[in-house]
Amino acid sequence: MQHEKIRGDFEFFSHSDLIYLDSASTAQKPRVVLEAMEEYNTHYCANIHRSAHGLGNKATSAYESARKTVASFLHVKDVSEVVFTKGVTEGINLVAHSFVREHAQCVIISSLEHHSNILPWQQVKKPLHVIKTKENLEPDLEHFEALLAQNPSAFVSLIHTSNAFGITHPMKEMIALAHQYGAKVLVDAAQSAAHLPLSVDELGADFLVISGHKLYGPTGVGALYIKKELHPFCSPYQVGGGAIAQVFFEHTEYLPIPYMYESGTPNIAGVIGFGAALEYVQNVGFTTIKEHEKNIISYALKRLGEIEDVVFYAKPSSSQSSISFNILGIHHHDLGILLDKQKVQVRVGHHCAQPTMRLLGIEGTVRLSIGIYTNQADIDGFIKALKRAISMLKG
Repeated sequence: MQHEKIRGDFEFFSHSDLIYLDSASTAQKPRVVLEAMEEYNTHYCANIHRSAHGLGNKATSAYESARKTVASFLHVKDVSEVVFTKGVTEGINLVAHSFVREHAQCVIISSLEHHSNILPWQQVKKPLHVIKTKENLEPDLEHFEALLAQNPSAFVSLIHTSNAFGITHPMKEMIALAHQYGAKVLVDAAQSAAHLPLSVDELGADFLVISGHKLYGPTGVGALYIKKELHPFCSPYQVGGGAIAQVFFEHTEYLPIPYMYESGTPNIAGVIGFGAALEYVQNVGFTTIKEHEKNIISYALKRLGEIEDVVFYAKPSSSQSSISFNILGIHHHDLGILLDKQKVQVRVGHHCAQPTMRLLGIEGTVRLSIGIYTNQADIDGFIKALKRAISMLKG
């Protein structure tokens, strides 16, 4: 009953007969998020941090309240450590240009990284060292330590949970190891934040990024955590109005972080909706979320066991909230097209992880990914459609 109530919170399922199994790409939004954004746009739409009038003050208060919500969600003690961004991609680029460019000789990443955690380091022209993987795509921690020992001025940037395969890195252990060698660590929590409770203190992260639309919030908004002690070493990035204390023609004095990194008019409605989404997730609770998602993933794996020639590339039971697979002799794109024709929405392709796919010797996979609204009927519909697609393609 509790799950049906949760599913009822999402307007999408009242208006659509689609089976939506692509939440790792973008999650659907609960009604409270849509209402929070609509209320801002229709009742107190104004710019923030600029005006003395009542609407501006109310908008500023709602915006800063969302910052407090992010801080609570990540167990951050000082709200000045929370910077609003357009999402994880901008957050990583910000760290690359404002910190890593000047304070690291190279960057260490895992073999499972999203392109957003590869391209920024190439842009700032930092050599990349890639941690080898063991069987089932688990990280080789001995190789990781060897890389740290060989590169004392390295910066470490790691995906917490793989978007392509649902594998969760032993992040606390890896951060502790990196710190032993003096390396700073960024955690890409884009995929993990909706499924696991996060605490920057417990993890020991120096930087951490999350994205709103993976967390049942709007697109175009996210947050970056920057440890307070590192603020003096971070330089301005994408500067403009709102980031300044004083401007002269000869030089500029910038506001402290987070405002130094929030120049221009931000996505105010998006930030407010983001705050509402995080409050919603906290109200549901991670105990409920983890139990539900574990049951759905287990059920999906059981049903996939009915199908011949399924190929997995990681240990299926270790998947956090998604399952990636192929069917021998069938191209994943062909499956995706036929599933779509049967109103089943899954992701097919390389999932913005081409180096990982190349490592496995494949072009891509079929990925089903779930959310707190996914039910067994969705999985049953997916399996029925998948069997039909396979029979059509194998003739």
